[in-house]
Amino acid sequence: MAQKTDWDSLYLEAGKVFTPASPVSEESLFAGRTEQLHKIIDAVNQRGQHAIVFGERGVGKTSLSFIIATKLRRPNAELLTPRINCDSADTFASVWRKVFSEIDLIRDRPAMGFQMTIFQESTKAADVLPNPCGPDDIRRLLTILSDSAVVIVVLDEFDRIGDEKTKRAMADTIKVLSDNAVPATLVLVGVADSVDSLISEHQSIERALVQVVMPRMSQTELRQIIEKGAARLGMSADDDASHAIAVLSQGLPHYTHMIGLHACRAAIDCRQLRVTLAQVDFAISKAVESAQHSIKSAYLKATTSHQADNIYSHVLLACALAKTDPLGYFIAADVREPLSSIMGRSYDIPGYNKHLKQFCEVQRGCVLTKRGDQWKRRYRFGNPLMQPYIVMQGLVDKKIDRRTVEQETFYNQPD
Repeated sequence: MAQKTDWDSLYLEAGKVFTPASPVSEESLFAGRTEQLHKIIDAVNQRGQHAIVFGERGVGKTSLSFIIATKLRRPNAELLTPRINCDSADTFASVWRKVFSEIDLIRDRPAMGFQMTIFQESTKAADVLPNPCGPDDIRRLLTILSDSAVVIVVLDEFDRIGDEKTKRAMADTIKVLSDNAVPATLVLVGVADSVDSLISEHQSIERALVQVVMPRMSQTELRQIIEKGAARLGMSADDDASHAIAVLSQGLPHYTHMIGLHACRAAIDCRQLRVTLAQVDFAISKAVESAQHSIKSAYLKATTSHQADNIYSHVLLACALAKTDPLGYFIAADVREPLSSIMGRSYDIPGYNKHLKQFCEVQRGCVLTKRGDQWKRRYRFGNPLMQPYIVMQGLVDKKIDRRTVEQETFYNQPD
């Protein structure tokens, strides 16, 4: 006799498997990023090498940093992997105090009596860090810790540090660690287009840094997220359903998790263990409805107008569908084809150029950023998470249909 499915428990379990609001921390649910993981592991295995991971917001950098430790477990070796988030108020000293507050030091303490007794007591590594501290103090403490453990320090959201003095001191620390072949690895993670924008004095430490670029995920990698998650739930997804989710996500795993969650729950509500396109359509509406308030507000600010016949939302949708370069930039000409398709008539640059200009202004929330002079101007969404939301909003508003999106006429996603 077949086992009865506990649909209520399965509904709740889906929220643990598909996690749009938090990074993936479980190896069995982590998908893709094989090349990036190999580069970081190579850095760990080579003394004097450290890694810097950079890319757009929302491409899964933090999830990657969580998974590193699971890939580096070694028999008969302790693994110390303190991982901290940097913030705008951090200094060099505060960053390292956060790091060493995550590490316990155990020492033996004798107690006098009729018989000598040895007690073990614990203290935080931060307690032995001098105040103030410098790169050489960090080197000495990491050297001591590395004598008995594999040490990997992850500094996430490194881009939030604005103090140039702190960045220079961190570059000096990497150089000192590398020059002395200290067997500890730093992994810096941040939102950036290049290493230079993340850390000062980059050229002086270039040989010590393995640069790990995090592009948007391929459709194959995104489909792995759906397949692994559904399998964990004892479910499956039709090929066209997982394909549609991957295309809509535009390389951003946040949306793969969000749409996957709502699609699986829609299937569970229908008492079925297979996700179909019908559930994906429902999930699109739910994803738009449950999107972050900041995303919704930014969209409204960018597209609201007192003129009834305005085309701000249409132009913004065309921008979200425009082909881009590897860094997410597009030029005005890239908007022509998708806008003409959306509007059902031919459009040329003069018909929407003012919209692109205004999307870069404070009045419309700077939803786009621009680079280059007037004749070589490129545009990009300030927040990459806006793009899939805009496309899904276009589907809900029936400005486009799913078939148009699935044809990938305008997407520039790797397969």
